Amino acid sequence: MISSIGDAVVNGFAHRLPSDPRRTLLDWLREDLGLTGTKKGCDHGQCGACTVLVEGRRINSCLSLAQLHEGESIETIEAVGASDDLSPLQRAFVAHDGFQCGYCTPGQICSAKALMQELADGWASAVTPDIAQKPLPTREELAERMSGNLCRCGAYANIIAAIEDVIGQQSATQEAST
Repeated sequence: MISSIGDAVVNGFAHRLPSDPRRTLLDWLREDLGLTGTKKGCDHGQCGACTVLVEGRRINSCLSLAQLHEGESIETIEAVGASDDLSPLQRAFVAHDGFQCGYCTPGQICSAKALMQELADGWASAVTPDIAQKPLPTREELAERMSGNLCRCGAYANIIAAIEDVIGQQSATQEAST
């Protein structure tokens, strides 16, 4: 019988972590908690289909052991929005056809959500033109920041357009409030 070591908070609810030190975060989320929105793609950390947010930072859950996240907050695609209450990112993905087969979409959206927080926090990327300022990111920068998430269907231009749309909406809202 497998016992548990401690808790992690997944999508706002505490869950016991498995005691098996070999259990990946991805397998625990999908198989034990039934959160199947997070996809198993390559199972080698190369495709990004399994991207989730841990303490607000994006990680490939296939490369992380569940036990390492004791006491941490984990967010999966199931917490980003619901079919009757889509998040701005989800609405933009629909509006810009940022998905085709949809398999990579949960990881893409989780990664994009983290990307927007990284931008808000002033994190530079490999192609940030001026790290002293916070200009709107270029398409090249957004593509570089999303480069850990692959799409077999090739919907990259639409994914970037969706992210640009949400960033533009956020910028307009911030300018209007100042």
